[in-house]
Amino acid sequence: MAEAHQAVAFQFTITPEGIDLQLSYQALNQIYHSGVRSWKRRVSRMRNRVIKGVYPASPSSWLFVVIAILATLYMRSDPSMGLIDKIQQHLPLSSQGQTMLSALVFSTLLWLSLILALRFCLKLLLSYHQWMFEMHGPVSNTTKVWVVSRKPLLYSYQTSLPHLPVPTIKDTLSRYLQSVRPLLSDPAYKRMTELANGFESNLGNRLQRYLKLKALWATNYVSDWWEEYIYLRSRGPIMVNSNYYGMDFLFVTPTSVQAARAGNTITALLLYRRKVNREELKPSRVPGTVIPLCAAQYERMFNTTRTPGLETDVLQHWQDSEYVAVYHKGRFFRLWVYNAGRLLSPREIEHQIQRILDDPSPPLPGEERLGALTAGDRVPWHQMRKQYFSSGINKRSLDIIERAAFFVTLDDEEQGMKGDDPAGNLDRYAKSLLHGKCYDRWFDKSFSIVIYKNGKNGLNAEHSWADAPTIAHLWEFTLATDAFQLGYTDDEHCKGDTFPSATRLSLLMNGHCGVQAQICTSLTVAQSLADDVDCHVFPFREFGKGRVKKLRVSPDAFIQISLQLAYYRDRGGFCLTYEASMTRLFREGRTETVRSCSNETCAFVKALEGGEQCRRLLRLASEGHQNLYRMAMTGAGIDRHLFCLYVVSKYLGVDSPFLKEVLSEPWRLSTSQTPIQQIELFDIKNHPDYISLGGGFGPVADDGYGVSYIIVGEDMINFHVSSKYSCKETDSHRFGAEIHKALQDIMALMSAEPKSAAPSRGPSQPKKQL
Repeated sequence: MAEAHQAVAFQFTITPEGIDLQLSYQALNQIYHSGVRSWKRRVSRMRNRVIKGVYPASPSSWLFVVIAILATLYMRSDPSMGLIDKIQQHLPLSSQGQTMLSALVFSTLLWLSLILALRFCLKLLLSYHQWMFEMHGPVSNTTKVWVVSRKPLLYSYQTSLPHLPVPTIKDTLSRYLQSVRPLLSDPAYKRMTELANGFESNLGNRLQRYLKLKALWATNYVSDWWEEYIYLRSRGPIMVNSNYYGMDFLFVTPTSVQAARAGNTITALLLYRRKVNREELKPSRVPGTVIPLCAAQYERMFNTTRTPGLETDVLQHWQDSEYVAVYHKGRFFRLWVYNAGRLLSPREIEHQIQRILDDPSPPLPGEERLGALTAGDRVPWHQMRKQYFSSGINKRSLDIIERAAFFVTLDDEEQGMKGDDPAGNLDRYAKSLLHGKCYDRWFDKSFSIVIYKNGKNGLNAEHSWADAPTIAHLWEFTLATDAFQLGYTDDEHCKGDTFPSATRLSLLMNGHCGVQAQICTSLTVAQSLADDVDCHVFPFREFGKGRVKKLRVSPDAFIQISLQLAYYRDRGGFCLTYEASMTRLFREGRTETVRSCSNETCAFVKALEGGEQCRRLLRLASEGHQNLYRMAMTGAGIDRHLFCLYVVSKYLGVDSPFLKEVLSEPWRLSTSQTPIQQIELFDIKNHPDYISLGGGFGPVADDGYGVSYIIVGEDMINFHVSSKYSCKETDSHRFGAEIHKALQDIMALMSAEPKSAAPSRGPSQPKKQL
């Protein structure tokens, strides 16, 4: 049985000779350097707060204003129109001192007034979203303002972003009825229209008033309720149902040495964390534009854990952590990544990882499958945590895991596309990242990194704290930094020197029959869920966005219409379709739903299946889809408004048959695009093999499909399809084949079109999120 080393700064005991005080200088030295690092970070944050507080001006502009005012006074001119003289009257100083101090006071007030005016103009500019609906053409004068603005920090735009507007009841209901028209028969549509009209004339306006009141004082009227009721209050497993995954490069593995890949990956992640803490990351923007997006989701990326509760979970975030938690063959380790305030080199981290891999000690009783508690139902995990992890060594060890910067699994399997069965290997790779063995991931952590035996890597992310574009931004940086900046030696090891080994944790389960029984129960629940997931991952290489854009069609609209055609062929009809959009043009914005199964799309699919020449219908469907996406991005979506109205009705204790029916409708086709946000990090032209596979998620409905896709470069689209084996009507591989055929059929249709065809209106729509 291995022992856990609990480092303490000092300990004392009462002896017959008096108090025996024993100091640990090594621990005190670590505390000292940790404190220095903490204060450096605080000073950096204070500096950033000042810079953000005066943005879009700069602190140095205050000196310019002061000099300008003093220069005008020297020239015997009064730019204050008498205000400086009035300030002088209240200063108990000499005449010359009064003049200087009053000039400084006036200059400061003038400077602050100018900043407020600039920030107001900035907020007005950010509130303007009509650019999204305009045709391609020259950049407008208002947009050019962004180009000449000075370099912002990560959170510089936060306080200037507009608040998410509350749509009118009438507009939301009108758009909702339009979205369900192709899915309902005439009698069913008439019934739904009557329900909507009754809701609007009675309960709707009452609920709307409460919602508008919330929008007045809340930063975002949707986000807190969305996080609470959609994610944290879910009592079922978050594995598969909520968490999602991200994959490594498709064709390349930078090193086959597991410890070396872990060393570079961990280092890259910590370099990214340093950039977030120092706010050195550029603010995210709408792809292809200079319009900034909300950066609030970055705040809880690291040092964050979702802890279970009886009725709702809680997201706990710590300001800093100097270690990561590591799992290998049933054992947990604390791996220190700082020494005397210095971030360890990749080689030093590799050395510690190798020591873990070489450690022959067995797991403690019950320790190996402890992670299954995070994979099963939430209430039993809360009860076990309260009963067995509230004190003693178990609590200390659990705290170490939860306070870690992130979680790392050293997997003893090999994954990736290479081998005798590339297609099957990709499917197994996806399933491994989505759920693993159901106990070798810590699903509560904000994200967990998986390093496989053959050097392949990937991640599993918890969903409540942020959406996929945020974690994708992190993962892009990690892959690029690992491959192109940190690099490896000729023998595939990390660069740098070595450092002492990691610390083993002890999670004692001896005699705790209750927790071991619950681990088995949670594992059974999780394993049943994992075994039911049918994953299929495939790269589509016949063409990509380059050829689609030549047809003057939005690539995303092209794919979404293809998905509708594929579903129609697979299931013989249409279904309510969820496409994730973002609302990060607004402060603390998260997601909105694009109901991509529209009247125009259905008309095109039926015409194509009927053998008609329907290029015009395709263009109408594409334009309609783009407009739906723009509406969702600019706060005019349907589903988040209806969701918030439903929450208000529950608080008021009133029932709405309309809202109840709307929110119970299943999303049998749930789709999302994984955006590539940092194209500059990847040189696809010179390194074509270094392309990402993207990521995916589990199916939302038991009888439906989950489809994630990533548009890579100009000539490839990677798809991730999921469904459940228990549903006899779905098959991920069959649906993947239908997607492949639908893309080809629509391209064949459009490629046969004469070149004089009318162009599609509007710019290519921005990327979206999971």
